[in-house]
Amino acid sequence: MPAPSASPRRGALESWARFAHRRRWYVIGAWVVALVALGVAMRQFGGTYSDSFKLPGSDAQTALDLLQTKFPARSGDTADLVFQSSSGVNTPAIRTRIEEVIAQVQRVPEVVSVDSPFARPGSISKDGTIARSTVQWSKPAATLNTNDIKAFIAVTVAASNHGLVVEPGGRVVASVEHGSFSSESFGLIAAIVILVVAFGSIVAMGLPVGSALFGLGSAFAILALVANFAPLPSFAPQFAAMIGLGVGIDYSLLVVTRFREGLHTGRSVEDSIAIALSTAGRSVIFAGVVVAIAFLGLFTMGLPFVSALGSAGAIVVGVSVLVAVTLLPSLLSLAGKRVDSLRVPFLHSTEGVDTKSGWFKLSQAIQRRPLPYLLVAAPLLVIMALPLFSMRVGFSDNGNNPASYHSRRAFDLLKEGFGPGFNGPLTIVGDFSKGGSSEIDAISQALAATPGVVQVTPPRWNAAHDTAVIIVYPSTGQQDPATSALVNHIRKVVLPSVIGGGPARVLVAGQTAAAVDIGNRISSRLPLLFVGVIGLSFILLTMVFRSVVVAVKAAIMNLLSIGASYGVLVAVFQWGWFKGIIGIEKGPIESFLPMMLFAILFGLSMDYEVFLISRIREEYLKTGSNATAVSHGLAATARVITAAAAIMVTVFVAFIFGDQRVIKEFGLGLASAIFVDATVVRLILVPATMELLGDWNWWLPRWLDRLLPKINLEGPTLEPPLMPGGSPAGGK
Repeated sequence: MPAPSASPRRGALESWARFAHRRRWYVIGAWVVALVALGVAMRQFGGTYSDSFKLPGSDAQTALDLLQTKFPARSGDTADLVFQSSSGVNTPAIRTRIEEVIAQVQRVPEVVSVDSPFARPGSISKDGTIARSTVQWSKPAATLNTNDIKAFIAVTVAASNHGLVVEPGGRVVASVEHGSFSSESFGLIAAIVILVVAFGSIVAMGLPVGSALFGLGSAFAILALVANFAPLPSFAPQFAAMIGLGVGIDYSLLVVTRFREGLHTGRSVEDSIAIALSTAGRSVIFAGVVVAIAFLGLFTMGLPFVSALGSAGAIVVGVSVLVAVTLLPSLLSLAGKRVDSLRVPFLHSTEGVDTKSGWFKLSQAIQRRPLPYLLVAAPLLVIMALPLFSMRVGFSDNGNNPASYHSRRAFDLLKEGFGPGFNGPLTIVGDFSKGGSSEIDAISQALAATPGVVQVTPPRWNAAHDTAVIIVYPSTGQQDPATSALVNHIRKVVLPSVIGGGPARVLVAGQTAAAVDIGNRISSRLPLLFVGVIGLSFILLTMVFRSVVVAVKAAIMNLLSIGASYGVLVAVFQWGWFKGIIGIEKGPIESFLPMMLFAILFGLSMDYEVFLISRIREEYLKTGSNATAVSHGLAATARVITAAAAIMVTVFVAFIFGDQRVIKEFGLGLASAIFVDATVVRLILVPATMELLGDWNWWLPRWLDRLLPKINLEGPTLEPPLMPGGSPAGGK
């Protein structure tokens, strides 16, 4: 077999690497100026995050838009005001105090009205110990001034004493309740420890961490500016920190590792940077593109807040890639051969293929008996994924909040005094601008007679008397599937039976109805996301590795690791395993979480696939031996993949101990998938299947090879050897 031919041509990345080395202070200075400029812009023009989960075209959103136009006093969110007294709320002294609290709340800015429990039937529990009022706000919770909400809470806290408990609740109150646990700091500290162990050098550790923080600061500023134009949710910064720390450190770690390998084999600093960027840098760019495509695939869902979150993820990943291939080479030049300085005793190690390492021995052990390893690892992932078949999606409510929150305590009191449905009422909005207002009594009666409804309030009319609002309290809670069934029954059976084909238009709104609409939209669009992300990733992998088999295998294994993470989520958040440790209550998986996790995990899992397979293919192009390429490729990358995965897992685990349930779900789902992907999949399944498939790993039909553009991750000087039988590896 002829030796690979050398070529004097320089790729763009190699040229940039040499420029970044020779003009390192210009590059570093430009990045510092850019970061300062972004920081100033963020302070001056940064937008605000909101939890406005709008769904254009849905019944719930149409109803809300109608209220904002014709009944603005009823278009804002409501809050609960719950009173409890063991001596009875009708006791003269307690009643006087309750009326005083209501009067004080009425004076809070942005409060439109407060219902008195003594004036509205059904607002006092049967035993007389619990009473409820509804506080109508002028705006949705996401747009209210937090100081006004805190003033409302302060009134209730001051009044809760001497035999009277006053708890504020509802979405408005929950919007300002956040814990103080710093997940980002914990994750960063853990990452530093892992990098010290991996590199054995304080300087080498500092390069990935510094690069990641630089990228994260830039991304935060960009997201703050984007918030002016996109509905980024309130947990977007935590989400960005979780993704940014993970991929930022991982991408930089790969480049630093390849740089050290060059130095340890006797190359100059400049050549080591050039090789690192021409090989690892290419892998980072490609991996980042795949992750960004997965994030942007969320646009297919047709949910503005999900699309905005996908954009945020793509921005964070894009900035991380940019830092890793532009700023990091100059930082490596600055460190030079001092990259191994400040060594930690007993931990320092070299990079590259070490045939005496445990990773090399593991690879050879798997390659000697690939089938038993395959038959153990694959069923393990299938077993882990089994709980996903009982997954129940929905939206968590205030009953899933920590017991220390006012919103949770108000939720529990309402449930105790009136039943679970009073925490998730349905809002019936009637548009009678074209007639039919005489049917309002028939509508109320039909709703009251509907099974599953325990109370219906009298209709409230706007000033023009052409729009009415009726509140319906179901017998079941917001998370109960029976409540979703009730929403569908009212929409499809109850209301049409009354209004028929008349001029009136009656819609069902509220948080429960919105959750039903979002769930329906997600179910209808999810196949588009799966096909789009998997299809584009398959094409890109085939282009890069010149192999159909590698692309198919990557997709299957990524789906296995994602399925395993779904199973873990169901077991913990839905079934309640270890709920005391994590600090949660059992409940459904957030409706948008499976699709978000699919997009994120498919992209992140592809990172390790690219890191490992690109090195295996690089070895294959050198040797022409599939078995040697697998063992050498695994030996060269296993330590860095393990370190990278350990960093991601610890960063994600840190977010499990935050206060927001959705962030906990993200953290556990991501941590479990990355752990499985970097251990069972990359270290066992990949070498086992590649050994079984042999040279067929690199099969690509010639006609497809001619059609697909060529993307080279191995640098410009490597050409593929011939496969047995004379056909070139990769179909060339």
